[in-house]
Amino acid sequence: MDYSDLAIIAAFAFLYSIIASRLGKTRFNGALVYVIAGFLCGGQAFGWIDVQIGGEGLKILAELTLALVLFTDSANTNLATLRRIETIPIRLLFIGLPLTLAFGFAAGWLFFDELGLFEIALLATMLAPTDAALGKAVVTNPAVPESVRESLNVESGLNDGICVPVLLFFLALAVGDAESGHAAGLMAQLTLQAIGIGVLVGGVAGLVGGRLIRHCSTRGWVAGSWIQIPVIALALTCFATAQWLEGSGFIACFVAGMIFGITEKGNKGRFLEAAEGIGDSMALVTWFMFGAVAVGLTWQYLDWRVIAYALTSLTVIRIIPVFLATLGLKLRWDTRLFMGWFGPRGLASIVFVVLVQDELHPSSEVLVTTVTWTILLSVLLHGLSANALSKAYGARIAASGGGV
Repeated sequence: MDYSDLAIIAAFAFLYSIIASRLGKTRFNGALVYVIAGFLCGGQAFGWIDVQIGGEGLKILAELTLALVLFTDSANTNLATLRRIETIPIRLLFIGLPLTLAFGFAAGWLFFDELGLFEIALLATMLAPTDAALGKAVVTNPAVPESVRESLNVESGLNDGICVPVLLFFLALAVGDAESGHAAGLMAQLTLQAIGIGVLVGGVAGLVGGRLIRHCSTRGWVAGSWIQIPVIALALTCFATAQWLEGSGFIACFVAGMIFGITEKGNKGRFLEAAEGIGDSMALVTWFMFGAVAVGLTWQYLDWRVIAYALTSLTVIRIIPVFLATLGLKLRWDTRLFMGWFGPRGLASIVFVVLVQDELHPSSEVLVTTVTWTILLSVLLHGLSANALSKAYGARIAASGGGV
């Protein structure tokens, strides 16, 4: 990246930031604008920038962005509401997520006969987690009932971390690093390691870090511009430590954020405000880069099967498991449909696809292309529908007396 590229990216960030609140109320907001701008500025359109960002660079940028978003979103969780509706996210995670993996595998087997079983399983796993950052337009919209927003927020905050051991398991089998006879033991080991270490690191970091911040802030030891630093540093420390210990940094950040929100109830807003701003800025750059390079890298491998699987992933593979997972909960049909539709694919899938590409290269073109175009379609379709459907759904709920 040279100075001309930096100037264009910074100018776009400046122009978007000064009208972000206005655009946030329209269909064209957030990641949709970032990706379109990146595509238009990239080599496939006007060619104004020539960004050569390696897979590892995009992976790290997406990881850090997602880690910060998970921390701040979980810190803002309304625990009273979560305790009241905890059955919904539990079912989405432990019934809906396995069903999503199964439906994704079945669709992959139907569309891509050239892929092996483990590669199809990888495809299903890469597209199973929903994105907290991409779904922010819905989970922060006051028109949507709080119980639905909290359910989607908790689901998106934890499902990417749960998918990590599943992805590593199928990746090890796909590259031949593990024998099928040891599959059950490997899966148990990866799950306990990723989730256990993630929860432990997140719990310790959230408790110790939260109390230190509260102790210092009550004594006036942290003030002024320094208020912007602690939460960002705590989230990144939490993520990096869990990853270093071979746990899930995403689960660690979500757990740490929730504990921080409990510990620092009174003044958490002023500490989280700066972190949320940095998270939004990092998301802007991530999606801009994705738009600039993703289409060009995958265009030559695009065919009807990729688009068909992508649309199936965003509809059938997501919506039917949500309906099945919430049977017996007495939720309205439109609530189930709303929750099923708003399962956007984004940053976690970017991280996963880069990881798989590095391990399976050069035999990963179909996987990379399918995941990339599913993300692109998700950005487009969920971005265009977020505000309109949230408003319409909220109005239906209000007209019926408020029950979901």
